[in-house]
Amino acid sequence: MLNYAAGPADRMATPLALRLGNRGSRASVGLDLDGSYIAAVAIADGVIQEAASADMPPGLIREGEVEDTEALSRLIREFMRSHNFGKNVWLGVANQQIAVRSLDIPPIEDPAERAAAVRFQASEAVAMPLDEAVLDYQVIGQSTAVEGTGSMRVIVVAAREPMVMRLVDAVRGAGLRPDGIDLSAFALMRVIAPESEPEPAPGRVYCHLGGVTNLAVGVGSTCVFTRPLATVWDGGSAEFISALAEEIRLSMDYYTGQPDARHISEVLLSGPGSQRPGIAEQVAGLVGLPVSAPPALGRLGAASLRMGEDPSRYTVAAGLALGGTLP
Repeated sequence: MLNYAAGPADRMATPLALRLGNRGSRASVGLDLDGSYIAAVAIADGVIQEAASADMPPGLIREGEVEDTEALSRLIREFMRSHNFGKNVWLGVANQQIAVRSLDIPPIEDPAERAAAVRFQASEAVAMPLDEAVLDYQVIGQSTAVEGTGSMRVIVVAAREPMVMRLVDAVRGAGLRPDGIDLSAFALMRVIAPESEPEPAPGRVYCHLGGVTNLAVGVGSTCVFTRPLATVWDGGSAEFISALAEEIRLSMDYYTGQPDARHISEVLLSGPGSQRPGIAEQVAGLVGLPVSAPPALGRLGAASLRMGEDPSRYTVAAGLALGGTLP
């Protein structure tokens, strides 16, 4: 949990998130500022209560980062006034100003000492000054050697604070109260990752084709690697698909070169671009793995959406809202 005001937490079920306040409504609302569109989903008791989206003019968000704070505030304000979402929202981020790393630390029980150990090791593993970053972690596993010693595996997330605060300023300027900020990759996996897995769980590549082409590698329900791709969705040209497949291959090579990496079993596509006819088959032919586009809203289903709505616009927003419902 990326706690901006409080210390780190390591609750396995919770999203990594930058918490900025308390939830002010019964429903949790996820707000996805994709760059090409804005989408919001309200969830209560595991059910979608409200969902809406609208196209976003160019120039407000570029490569996942807020470029025009005032104009983005106006757009969000007008969008939210048209729908019954309330004031409290969960936000997502996906850009080059974020780093996700897997680290091994000694099995430390004291939370303060463990946080200090994580920060010390992250200072060497993360290529950004940590005094300019928001950092947090989750414990994802622990091993014990025969001699009684062992290690604790943690996933560390660091985000540059100026990038985070531009997003927060734009949302607050629209009159909203951010409950927290989650990684879009984590929100994505929360919705479309398989609900049950064999042991040991295989690795999967998740690739979201939206305003930002966002890639994640997940093992079970845990995101172990994520990065935005340089490939920008252009409607699905042959050049785009070739470049996308190459970036997927390079990302898989990077992940499988890490200690304890799992075998990659498949690639899952999401986002509006995933609905282009034939794209899964084309990517599969170039990557050499099964590729599919699972239901955009997973177990939530699309029955609550208005007639004609594209469910693939709501995957990340729904995942953000689900994260806000976790204890």
